[in-house]
Amino acid sequence: MAGFFDKMISQGVSANASSEPEPSGEEIADAPVEETVTSSELRTLKKIREAAQELLKYGLLEESSKPNLYRVVLTHPEEVSCILEPLDLDIGIDEIRGLLYVKVRLDETPDQDEWSHPLVRRQRLTLEQSLLVAILRQHFVAWEQESGTGASQAQIPIDDLLPQLQIYLGDPGSESKERTRLFTLLDQLKGHGLVTSPDAHERIVIRPIIVHLADPTNLQALLVWLREQIDQQTSPHHSSEKDSNEEEI
Repeated sequence: MAGFFDKMISQGVSANASSEPEPSGEEIADAPVEETVTSSELRTLKKIREAAQELLKYGLLEESSKPNLYRVVLTHPEEVSCILEPLDLDIGIDEIRGLLYVKVRLDETPDQDEWSHPLVRRQRLTLEQSLLVAILRQHFVAWEQESGTGASQAQIPIDDLLPQLQIYLGDPGSESKERTRLFTLLDQLKGHGLVTSPDAHERIVIRPIIVHLADPTNLQALLVWLREQIDQQTSPHHSSEKDSNEEEI
């Protein structure tokens, strides 16, 4: 049988329950809205998302062409790095040349002979393309030495490239074929983001990303190999003597 105090507690609980106001329809409707606002506040700022998307789309951002997005990434590098980190990617910053570019996180990529990153397709260049990259990089370095590192618009006339390319690739037989070959190669390198389209005066602009894509050691080795091939073709007797000497060593 319930005692006196048990009855008092039961009556008090019932009274409190009946006196509590039921939530109105407006309060119920407002609850999910508050949660939505909170979740949207936690999202990355729209301008940072747009800059990261642009960086991933083209692989680079140049201050000269996209100054607003470039400044966003430059002022929020940690936020952009956090976006790229789950993809094993990072941003390379060349503030002197006004350049930002995507790079693979080497510490997260296993050391293998074959390219292993699932989102970055390795660009394989032909011998002719590699040679032209080497020539263009030499011109870009000379431009910076003359105008200062970070100087924009490293222009070069196409006619200046023709004789250098001919030294290594030979004469195709006519000037029209030679120019067609060069224009085809330049168009292919344009797809890699290394040069611009020729202007009305047949000049191209070498883009600063060439400094980071073209490794100086590899390019120097390529030029040495090409010179050796030319020497072997012009003096086969000397080449055979050289090979025999190497075998004796």
